[in-house]
Amino acid sequence: MRRKIIFFSAVVSFIIITLSFLRALSTQASFRFDDYFVDRTMRLDYFHIGDAKEEWITVDQVYEQGIWAGSQRNLIDKFDNGRYHAKIYDSSSGKLIYSKGFDSYFGEYKTTNQALKGIKRAYHETILIPYPKKNIKFTLEVRDRENNLHVLFSQGIDPFSVSIIKENLDKKVKVFEILKSGSPHEKVDIAFIAEGYTSKEEEKVEADLKRFTEIFFNHEPYITYKDSFNIYGVFKPSEESGCDEPRPGIFKNTALNATFNSLGSERYLLTEDNRSLRDIAAHVPYDTLFIMINHKRYGGGGIYNLYCTFTVDNQWYEYLFLHEFGHSFAGLADEYYTSSVAYNEFYPRGVEPVEPNITALLDSENLKWKDLLTPHIEIPTPWEKEGFDKMDMAYQKIRREINEKIATMKREKAPQAEVEKVEQESERLSKEHAQKVDDYLSKSRFKEKVGVFEGAGYSAKGLYRPMLDCLMFTKGKKPFCKVCEQAVVRVIKYYSE
Repeated sequence: MRRKIIFFSAVVSFIIITLSFLRALSTQASFRFDDYFVDRTMRLDYFHIGDAKEEWITVDQVYEQGIWAGSQRNLIDKFDNGRYHAKIYDSSSGKLIYSKGFDSYFGEYKTTNQALKGIKRAYHETILIPYPKKNIKFTLEVRDRENNLHVLFSQGIDPFSVSIIKENLDKKVKVFEILKSGSPHEKVDIAFIAEGYTSKEEEKVEADLKRFTEIFFNHEPYITYKDSFNIYGVFKPSEESGCDEPRPGIFKNTALNATFNSLGSERYLLTEDNRSLRDIAAHVPYDTLFIMINHKRYGGGGIYNLYCTFTVDNQWYEYLFLHEFGHSFAGLADEYYTSSVAYNEFYPRGVEPVEPNITALLDSENLKWKDLLTPHIEIPTPWEKEGFDKMDMAYQKIRREINEKIATMKREKAPQAEVEKVEQESERLSKEHAQKVDDYLSKSRFKEKVGVFEGAGYSAKGLYRPMLDCLMFTKGKKPFCKVCEQAVVRVIKYYSE
């Protein structure tokens, strides 16, 4: 009798899984783009307000803008990544006609000490969708602590409303067409937004665009899939060069108001001026945004399906540029865990993260990257973690101290030559430490193997990464691990097939 019950349960499970798969295929293939959309872009701007315990959404403005950049085939998100999901339903039928997962600045803020203390903040955010032919229901969903999605906000939108903005774009913005491989509907459309360049620095904008495009296409999987990309540069001159550095008291008047010390983290470099960013970016069709910042200090950031930032003239510019794009484009998690961050329990204990390249190892039989595992490798994989932690934690302490010293010197108006001397020492120590890390990891018996290595996602314990080293783990000229590269390829194909 027990065998019959087990067999029956297996059959039922198979039927349920098959029906779910068929429903997913039906959702994806049961309508054409032209059934519900025209080839324009609807820009939905809204405010995201709250703290660690509460959050609200209120629509700001709705715009009709240029041609739709995204795929006309892949309209329903299939990655199940991001802490939020935007979903668009046809009002008359209730049919889901567009969806996209994403992370947000507010989503990061809600994990900070300020948010935990109940300090409420408002962030301006944007969702881009193909322009609907008929009334729609705009819905935002948020994940709970167990990563289940729940409706946070829902509102009807009339695409023929007289309140929809159709204004002309800013004529002071200049566009550079870097690479044109085909229709925006069948390519990944990247826009580089130049930040902190004055009108006298236009030649530097062009040189930096060329430099970073070359870097991009010298790295896999972008080399292999070069024909899948369109790339644009977008430039609105800033009044001053650089960007804000709050700790030393330096503030610049720039096009996007980008700033170091975002969320209180010294190297985190973001902008809260979403409206300006979107107004400038609207000059080209785009699926994803680089914000290229004219500064020599190490700094950047990447938020999934929002944007990534990077400074152009620091010694780690190549690593920084590619690492941050991994976050914003493919939703890859940070694999490091020794550096200070602004977050509190960014990944709740006992919950499997949604990102493709880290795991809480709650179900070792169904590991995310089980198809890539090195045969017979031990799970979890017993790498040389103790020695690495001792070496890296010692350096992180020195790095924090020297960065604070630099900030103090700048704030107190120390002679420029003295400041530069300390900055050069900081750069030397950074490069020296990166070489030590590479040397240490190169001697491991697990080099180049895919396993389950403890230490990832800002946690020394309880979270695991796929390989010993990766572009998402340590600094330097290195590839993505096999798992991260596979995740990037999936996103490229989603936009370009």
